[in-house]
Amino acid sequence: MGMMDGKRVLVMGVANDRSIAWGCAKAMADAGAELAFTYQGDALLKRVKPLAESVGSDIIVQADVSDDDSMDAAFASLKERWDTLDCVIHAIAFSDKDELTGRFINTTRANFRNSLSISCYSFIDVAKRASEMMPNGGTLLTMTYQGSNKVTPYYNVMGVAKAALESATRYLANDLGPQGIRVNAISPGPMRTLAGAAIGGARKTFKFTDQNAPLRSNATLEAVGATAVYLASDGGACTTGEILHVDGGYHVLGMPQVEHIHV
Repeated sequence: MGMMDGKRVLVMGVANDRSIAWGCAKAMADAGAELAFTYQGDALLKRVKPLAESVGSDIIVQADVSDDDSMDAAFASLKERWDTLDCVIHAIAFSDKDELTGRFINTTRANFRNSLSISCYSFIDVAKRASEMMPNGGTLLTMTYQGSNKVTPYYNVMGVAKAALESATRYLANDLGPQGIRVNAISPGPMRTLAGAAIGGARKTFKFTDQNAPLRSNATLEAVGATAVYLASDGGACTTGEILHVDGGYHVLGMPQVEHIHV
């Protein structure tokens, strides 16, 4: 038996086959889960539909996390197919890429609001809606990055948004714990994804962490996916409110490896 046999998982945030959300979806499917997907806009539907079909899913609903009416419709559509839900993978974040360069102090009010709304509040909103479909408990998972607590070049307002997301994870874990719902965040290091490519200096950051992480390696989609399966399975039964790093150990470092210090 697979670790997720009989479980229903909603995956939000797949952009293509290199997305973190897809890595999680593939791992969930391989572990026996039944999947549903959300998408935003026709362009993404063209990418998500064949991926969903490849894992035997025909549940694909449109959802704009910045619009309440869209979210109402998305969950109403999902409830027509599923009466209960066991897990949600939330891999959604956004910021104006023009503000992910230069100085953080130049962040505009409009982009600050938008970044925090899409990257953090959306998880709170999804948690409220999904928890109503989890009468027997379940798991909510989101994706973060260490730029939340350590200054990272080019990350700017996304660091603040991820800090808020991590705090929200802890508060949601406390709220939903009595209902048997676990809430956790996975923190991969830099990954070669469509979202990651929007961040200035992405190639340099990827190379630097790959060279300096204790495992001398960045995370893989397979590793992140397997971690998601663990957290959503019986193996993660007593884990909630956690920020689990899957970054080759990079987060433990105080400075680069000696061979990469240039003075």
